[in-house]
Amino acid sequence: MAQTDRFAGQINTDWLAGHTEPALEPALPIIDPHHHLWVRDSNTYLLPELLADLASGHNVIATVYEECRSMYRADGPEAERSLGETEFVTGIAAMGASGTFGPARVCARMVGNVDLRLGARAGDLLTRHVAASGGRFAGIRQSTAWDASDRIHKVVPTPGMLAEAEFRAGFAALARLGLVFDAWVYHPQLPEVEALAAAFPDTSIVLNHVGTPILGGPYADRRAEVFAEWRSGMAALAKRPNVTVKLGALPIRLPGEGAKRETPPDSEEVAAAWRPWIDTSIALFGAERCMFESNFPVQKRWCSYGVVWNAFKRLAAGASAEEKAALFAGTAARVYGVT
Repeated sequence: MAQTDRFAGQINTDWLAGHTEPALEPALPIIDPHHHLWVRDSNTYLLPELLADLASGHNVIATVYEECRSMYRADGPEAERSLGETEFVTGIAAMGASGTFGPARVCARMVGNVDLRLGARAGDLLTRHVAASGGRFAGIRQSTAWDASDRIHKVVPTPGMLAEAEFRAGFAALARLGLVFDAWVYHPQLPEVEALAAAFPDTSIVLNHVGTPILGGPYADRRAEVFAEWRSGMAALAKRPNVTVKLGALPIRLPGEGAKRETPPDSEEVAAAWRPWIDTSIALFGAERCMFESNFPVQKRWCSYGVVWNAFKRLAAGASAEEKAALFAGTAARVYGVT
C-alpha cells in the first residue's frame, strides 16, 4: 500500500467541536517540531487550519514541518518529485515569516524526503532540497516502519532497510550537509536504529513517536511484554548521544476502555495514558534529548491541539524550569536549527 496511506484516517472535527481547555502555563514558549500540511481524501489541513490550532492559547513561537508526501510534483523523475513538497512548504514558511498571519514562525524549518537508497546520488538531491528551501531544509525522514503483523500499512518492501548498503551510502551524505535523519520505526526495530546510530555517530537521529510501540493487533494482549521490549530498546538507544526522541503520537487507550467514546479525552486522560512511555523516555534520555510533538493533524483524530499541549504540560509538571525549556522548545531548536 502506498506511503500516503500511512497518514490516512478520517478527522471528525464535529466530534472535537467545543472540546477546548484553558491553556496551562500559557507563557511557556513552545516549538512544535512535528506537524504536517496536506489535502488528503476529505481532509484538508493547510495554513488556515494550522493557524486555528495555534490560536488555542499556547505560546507556540515556531513550528517544524514533517514530511508526509504532500504536494509532490505530478511528473518528472520519480526521485525528484519530493522537491514539490519542499517548494510547497517553503512558500508557507515565507508567509509565516512575513508576520501577516501572527507571531508564530510557521514551518521555520522542515523535514523533507529523499530516498536514501539512491546511494551516492542522494547527496546531490539533498543539496537541491536545501537550495529550494532557502536554507530551511533541516533533514529528511524516510519511513522504514515494518512489522510482520502490519497488514495494512506497508511502506517498505522488505524489513531491515536501515542496514542496507545503498541506504547507508545515501545516509552518509546527511552529516556532510549538516542534516538530521528522522527515524520512524516500530518498537521491535529499535535495535536497528541503535546500530545505525553507532555506525554514524556524527549524524543526528531523531526517533519519532517514542519509537512507535505497537499496542494493537497481535500485540493487544501483550502490553507488559511490549513495554519491556520497548524499554530495553530505548535504554540501548539512549547510550547513543546522537539520538534524540520526539514525545507524543501514542494511542489514547485507557485500561478497560472498550465502548466508543461520545466525547474526546481531556488532557488529564491523555497524560494518564501516555505517562509510562513519556516518563520512561525522559528518564532514559534526559530532557535535553527529548522534545514534545503535536503530530497534527494526525493527532486530531483523538483530541484538540490545545488539549494535547495541556497533556504535555501535565506530564512535565514536576520538571524544573530548565527541563521544561528543553522539552517544549530548547531541544527542538538545537536539533533542527530553529533560531
